[in-house]
Amino acid sequence: MTDTSNPFYISTIASDAENIARKYGLGLEIAEFCTASNMDSSVGISPPYDMSEDNSCGFVFGFEANDKLVRDKMRDVGQFVFHAPFNELCPAAIEPLIVDVAKKRYAQAYEVMTGYGIEKMVAHSGFVPQIYFPEWFVEKSVAFWQEFLSDKPKEFRLYLENVLEDSPDMLIEIAEKVNDERFRLCFDIGHAGIMGKSIPITEWANRMLPFLAHVHLHNNHGKRDTHNALYDGAIDVASVISMLRNAAPKVTYTLEVINADESAKWLKSNGYI
Repeated sequence: MTDTSNPFYISTIASDAENIARKYGLGLEIAEFCTASNMDSSVGISPPYDMSEDNSCGFVFGFEANDKLVRDKMRDVGQFVFHAPFNELCPAAIEPLIVDVAKKRYAQAYEVMTGYGIEKMVAHSGFVPQIYFPEWFVEKSVAFWQEFLSDKPKEFRLYLENVLEDSPDMLIEIAEKVNDERFRLCFDIGHAGIMGKSIPITEWANRMLPFLAHVHLHNNHGKRDTHNALYDGAIDVASVISMLRNAAPKVTYTLEVINADESAKWLKSNGYI
């Protein structure tokens, strides 16, 4: 079993995630159910597209196959975060039927997550530029998450993640207005490196500090969300980790990279693990 005081996790988008987690005593962030249909029975389900080259958050289809895969990966690992589904899901959707779908899928994700004994869930904000007015998005998101949290135990934590936002301000406002200890923020530095180039990465982190609980670590060259190794890109990952280790020592981190081995070695060589 891992040392559960270790703040680092590896996303299972990495094909070597469980082996590297066991090698270094890290946790896992379960990503198999990022595609919502993976929570459904596999009977009658076929893949909507060819997964042979892009298997991120997909792997195999249907709950039965993914359940076995996840339980195998969890063996001999001691701490976990669950990544909720996100494709086409928006808690602040203008169309009320879409909000109903989001409610159903997040309720389903919570049931799957708790079936594994996991208490921490990452969810995408669902914001799309040029579609949602920020004021609308904040108001509707607050109402959605307050309702979602209404029957959850005090131990549960939900981490709302930036994706297409060009600043952390909307997510901070949502967290302020939800006003619940169970609702925190997840800072994805790779997404910020693409969408929020006008704001230094460490400033994103600093602004989020009052609500920050979890960080997704990966790198890119500022154009595509490629989930490169921590050292491969335009983002100074070390500066973010160093700043947060001093300012927010309880924050946890997930390596959300395609290959975990090289990034874990980088963490070790820099004294982080």
